[in-house]
This record gives sequence, C-alpha cells and structure tokens, in this order.
Amino acid sequence: MDSSSSSSLTAVPRPSGQQQQQQQRQQQRHLHSEASPPSDAKRRMEHMATGMDRRIMGGVILLTVTFVIFTITAVSRIPGTHDGMDQLFFETMRNSRTIATTGIKSPEVSGHNRDLVLTNRLPSKYDSYTEIDSIDELQHVFPIHVHGDTEEIDHPGALLATGHTSNPFSAPSKMTVPKFWTPTLAYKKDVRDFLGEHGKRLMKPREAEQIGSFVQHPLAVSNGNSGNNNDNDNDNNNHRMPEDLETIYVSIASYRDYECRATLIDVLERAKYPERIRVAVIDQRVDGDMVCAEPDLPCSQNPEQTLCKYHPLIDVFHVEAKLSVGPVFARHLAHRMYRGEYFAMQVDSHVRFTKDWDEDIIGQWKSAENEMAVLTTYLSDLIGSINPITHENQHPGRPIMCQTGYEGNGKMRHLRHGQQPEGEPRIHGQPTLHPFWAAGFSFARGHFVVQVPYDQYLPMVFQGEEISIGLRGFTYGYDYYTAERSVAFHMYALGENLAKRRRVKLFWENRSLYPNSGLEGMKRLNGIIGMDNDPNDKYYDKEKDRYGLGQVRDKDKFFRMYGIHPESKTVEGHLCRFVGMPMQRKFRPLVRMNRMGIDFSKTDFEFVDPQPDKKK
Repeated sequence: MDSSSSSSLTAVPRPSGQQQQQQQRQQQRHLHSEASPPSDAKRRMEHMATGMDRRIMGGVILLTVTFVIFTITAVSRIPGTHDGMDQLFFETMRNSRTIATTGIKSPEVSGHNRDLVLTNRLPSKYDSYTEIDSIDELQHVFPIHVHGDTEEIDHPGALLATGHTSNPFSAPSKMTVPKFWTPTLAYKKDVRDFLGEHGKRLMKPREAEQIGSFVQHPLAVSNGNSGNNNDNDNDNNNHRMPEDLETIYVSIASYRDYECRATLIDVLERAKYPERIRVAVIDQRVDGDMVCAEPDLPCSQNPEQTLCKYHPLIDVFHVEAKLSVGPVFARHLAHRMYRGEYFAMQVDSHVRFTKDWDEDIIGQWKSAENEMAVLTTYLSDLIGSINPITHENQHPGRPIMCQTGYEGNGKMRHLRHGQQPEGEPRIHGQPTLHPFWAAGFSFARGHFVVQVPYDQYLPMVFQGEEISIGLRGFTYGYDYYTAERSVAFHMYALGENLAKRRRVKLFWENRSLYPNSGLEGMKRLNGIIGMDNDPNDKYYDKEKDRYGLGQVRDKDKFFRMYGIHPESKTVEGHLCRFVGMPMQRKFRPLVRMNRMGIDFSKTDFEFVDPQPDKKK
C-alpha cells in the first residue's frame, strides 16, 4: 500500500508466550489502578497541583504578552544604535497575520477588484531563505525580507576621509547594513560564482534562467489553482490557467525628499499586479522629515491606505541623514536589499508612473529578445506627461542616451552624460539600442544587480556613477536600450515644480563631515574601471572582484565604439548621429542566437566624429 495514503496497514510481529504473560500482568495492574478510588490526601494533592499549574501557566502567559507588547513598542519607537551608529536602523514592513487569514484588499486595478494574497511566503520550516537548498523552491518564495539579515561594513565616508573637520559630529567607522543576497545552499556556491565566475565568462542561458522568483497569477489564486498550469480541459483551451508572474524588485534611494512617499504609493497603485512587486526604500532623513513609508493616518484608523494594504511588500532601511555620503552609497545599500526577484528596477524618489506600468515595461523588455537587455534612460519631465484621469502616457517622445563628455579638473575630471535629446521613436515594436546607462531609471533582469552592484567605496560622488555602472555592465555582457514608451516620468525643478524641488535638501550638506572623501572616491571610480591613465596615482583598491570590471568584453572596445579617449580625456563629437537607427541596424543583428547579449567580437566598428569642425 502507498505509504503516502491517509490510512495504511502495517505488519506487526506476534509476541511470544512470555511477552503475552507480561502484557496480561500490566493490563491487570492498569485495571486495578483504575478501579481503586483515590484517597482524600491524593485528591487534595492533585487539586493543589492543578491549581498551581494553572497559576504558573497564567503567570507565564501574562509575562509573555507583556514582553511582546514591550518589545513591539520599543522597536517601533527607538531607532536602534550599533557602535555609535547614531540612529541607523533597519525596519521591515510586514503583517504575516493579515496575509495568512483574509489577505490584503487591493484598490481597483485595470477595471477589476481583487484581494492581494501572497501565496509564496517563506515556508515555516525555514528561518531564512539561506536554508533553502533547491533553486526551484527558492524561485517560488516571495517576498523575501531582509529583516535581521545584516552585517557590519566600513562606512565609506569615514574610511576615505582625510584631514580634520570642525564639525562636532563624529562619523562611525562601521555600519550595520543588509547583507548581499547569498543563497549559497541553493546554488551550491556563491551566486556570483554561479553566474559566470564573477565576470570571468558570459553566463549561460540555463544559469540566467535560474535567477528570479515568481508568484501565482491572481486569477489562478482566486480559482484555487495550486500552481500547476497543466490544462485538463481537452475541449476548451480558453480555460488554461495563467502563467506565474515574474516578480519585480524596485529600489528607491531618498535623501530628505518629501516626494518619496508619493513615489512609493504610485509604484504600487499604478501597477497592474502589485502582488509581484517588492519595494526597498533607503530613507535618509532627520527627525521631523517626512517618513517615506509611513501612511498619513495609522493603519488601525484607515487600513485602506495604500501603504497599509501593501506594507508586506515594502522594506525600509532608515539612515540618519548625517551618515549619508551621496547617491552611490545609498544605491549600494539598495542593491544589498535585492532578494532574488526576476526583474530589478531603480528609480529616483520623485517619479510618477503610468497605468499598468509593470506589464508595459516587462513587455518592452521581452521585445528586445535579449536576456542581457537593460532598459535605461534619463526620464522625461513629469509636467503634462501623464493623463490625470486615466493615468496613461500622453507624452509622445522618449529620451535616448547619446551625449557624453568630460567635466571637472585634475583628479576630479570624469566622464558625465549630460542632457539627452528626446523625440518620437523611429523604431517600433522593440526598444532602441544606445551606449550608456542612466541611474534615474534602470530596468533589467535581477542578475544585473547581482553581477554589477553599486560600489561601496565611492563617497561624495554624484556625477560619474553612471559610467561606473555602465562600463562595468558592458564588460559583464549587458546591453543598454531606451524603451519605446516611457512608463515613468521625473519631477524636475522646472515650471510649477521649480520652487518645490529647490526646497529639498541635498546630501552636499554633509560634505564637511567627510573631508576629501569625494576626491578619494573619484580617484577610485576612475581607477577601478581603468579610466585614469596615471600609473602613479594610488586609489583605494579593495574588493576589485566585486566592484571592478568583468572579462566578458574589453573596456577598450567600449571606448572605441563610442568615441571615448580616456588617455586625453576627450570624446568624439556628434555621437547622437550614430545612436538610433544606424546603431540599431549595425548591432541588433549581432545579438547571439541564444539571446545572451550582443557579440561585439563580430564587429570592428569605431566611431569617429563625422563633422569634427562643426560645433557638437
């Protein structure tokens, strides 16, 4: 009989004659004890013991409840400290009780109401995702939170600062931060080693497809489907259950930005399937600033607020503003909070989204037919771009990344992508290739942030981060595109938003706290990616394996194709005349048959300014 059946028969050996006699004597003793009435003394002793047990149990329950209430209150009110960290703490927004019972009611999305039910939570047999030893099981756990999964690292500002400051604030040398995603048991090795041996080779299709989690489609959940998409209806294939949804990790780094809350709300409200999204916010603030993930009213008063309904999908890392050393380190912290989602998106903290943006951007990514595609650009201005009633895109143009040039002097000279042109796309049905990566909007497979994480050691760097990620990503095999349609728009300090945006504080207010750290950060930025041609210039060179260049492509290939001359710190002009249709025609046919990126070894193209005597 099948041992998995609800009932089964088991063969038991027959006892010997001696064993039967022993069993009969035991049964007689048992019957005698049941027949004999207990004495009064025994009854009093049992009554006393029962009462004492009840009093002890009641006391234990009372102490336990008191301890839980005290702990919850303390955690919610006291920003934890660690070795002088000055109120740096991690907070996970979740409510497993609500999820497990009634689900979380979502707003009307795409014309229908439904309950948000998270069916892929971490199984109770595991305390952490790191205990999961199966890739398939890992890919069906979502959301995975970062709570408690932390480590201590060097604070880059304190580490690289030189000289003295008159400010009485003393930055901590160490910080406790989230660990990088490390599912070693599932992949049997470090995940970056699994994905191409830390950039030594191009990862294989099978390796790439084993990165990324899924959730059940809400229609499958509502129909009671356990996740098996096999169609048992031989007469009507229209009843086939929908496929699982790819998950999306959205990271938002905010520095004292009052628009962060509205951005976070828009991410969730405008998505067609919010249950597929997990948002991580790096909230850098001082007491009195708006808290990004805090609703206007307590959830007990109005549980229908967006930040209440979706708070199991939000992780927040709070950082005291004085510890902030620029967007690079903030986004480094955000990359540490990635937890195996299928896609990873990065946006600024003052952005608005179009209706069903998640389905739109995924569809556009898939139309590139390139596993290594990264959709990235400087977003267009928000004013007049989104219909206020339908929330649909009403902006006909889209930006394209083709302008770059050197700025700064001496050791601070670096490559910066300036203002980019935009217009109506000439290429339809697929995104358009362009050379550069943009920090304000980036959408790619999750393995992009695993392989090319933000450098931990670039404090006080603002301009220059994009060539760092862009060049490193190119050497790992990634290709950059601009989407045909924008799904998000940026609130610039323009027009009606000019005065509002100018009131927002900037991280530069901390510059005096970390003297000369910006210079050291820029020296590292240029040095670690091979854009500083002074061999005698020393820079902080730790963790090159994680934050340096890959070996899939050569950096000099990138420079030659796009007319960049690091030795003279100059660029060829008029690159925008090549980017667009000419670049698409030249490089799109070189996408590998297995869709693992463009094979640039098949071209010797070098861009040269077609009109060197004409103003750029």
